[in-house]
Amino acid sequence: MNVAGTVSAPTTVKVALGERSYEIVIGRSLLESAGTRIAALRPGASAAIVTDETVASLHLATLERSLTSAKIRHESCVVPAGENSKKFETLERAVDAILAARIERGDLVIALGGGVVGDLAGFAAAVARRGTDFVQIPTTLLSQVDSSVGGKTGINTKFGKNLVGAFHQPVLVLADIGLLDTLPIREFRAGYAEVVKYGLIKDAPFFERLEREREEVFAGGPARAEAIAVSCRHKADIVGRDEREHGERALLNLGHTFGHALEAATGYSGRLLHGEGIAIGMVLAFRLSARLGLCDPSAEARVAAHFAAAGLPTRLTDVPGGLPEADELLNLMSQDKKVSRGALTFILARGIGQAFVQKDVDPEPVRALLQEALRG
Repeated sequence: MNVAGTVSAPTTVKVALGERSYEIVIGRSLLESAGTRIAALRPGASAAIVTDETVASLHLATLERSLTSAKIRHESCVVPAGENSKKFETLERAVDAILAARIERGDLVIALGGGVVGDLAGFAAAVARRGTDFVQIPTTLLSQVDSSVGGKTGINTKFGKNLVGAFHQPVLVLADIGLLDTLPIREFRAGYAEVVKYGLIKDAPFFERLEREREEVFAGGPARAEAIAVSCRHKADIVGRDEREHGERALLNLGHTFGHALEAATGYSGRLLHGEGIAIGMVLAFRLSARLGLCDPSAEARVAAHFAAAGLPTRLTDVPGGLPEADELLNLMSQDKKVSRGALTFILARGIGQAFVQKDVDPEPVRALLQEALRG
């Protein structure tokens, strides 16, 4: 049931990748029916569930009941919650659990959790037995609209975020929006930044709609479900055209060159959530675009105002505990995956909904922007 009290049929979005195409199913009560859907997709398959301690306490029992009811043999691996689980030690633990569960290549790994669990479990599935199929059941807004779709999996290292990983597409994504009802408001806000991103990249009318309906999206019901569906359609369309980020898919990294550096600078400690860093990063990307004469300064002001109204940080001085100097942040940016032959690449914008890839960006304007932003 949605908040209006009416039954809403699930929405299905297809990610078109030829023989590796799959569906994103968006709706309520999908966790309860997960076993039936998975059994229909892979009759006779067993499953290894990878989840974290927080999600396990809320939702693991429901998934296990669903799998048992569908006669799917399953075992679970529960890892600590938080970004610090995206590391080699936890990856080894997840792979060992998959192998100990005697999961074969015809079986499945199920990622039950947010972006951290999805990235970790997906990477474990990619390397266990040289490739095991997996199902994404994202439990946060951020993972439902972004990280669960598109096949990017990986872990962090001391050199930066997501620098070790693999492209490994899921075979099914079940985005149960009912699971968002238990999401802490800070986590929901962080995920909302990724929803807004799709409007800023290529869909100005969607951004305008979010400006009007933001409160309804936060409240739940049809506006929330529609925002998730629009986001997934945009992600699916881009991934279908550029699976391995040779071109257009890089647009999805709007704000990420700044944001990933901020996450690394805070040590993935929870001081700054991914979506919070990306919100700041998108504001900085529009500010850099304006400084380079690419767009009107009013665009940055509009983006910052929307994020601030949503309760998201928009300035470097909003990061609790402080940040290193501009040169250190630039050094962290140099580890970004979009760096080409040592030159910085940014996603910049000519306006709302008009993002583009800019290679060989001169670091001096970036350094000056960071120095100013660090002063507040």
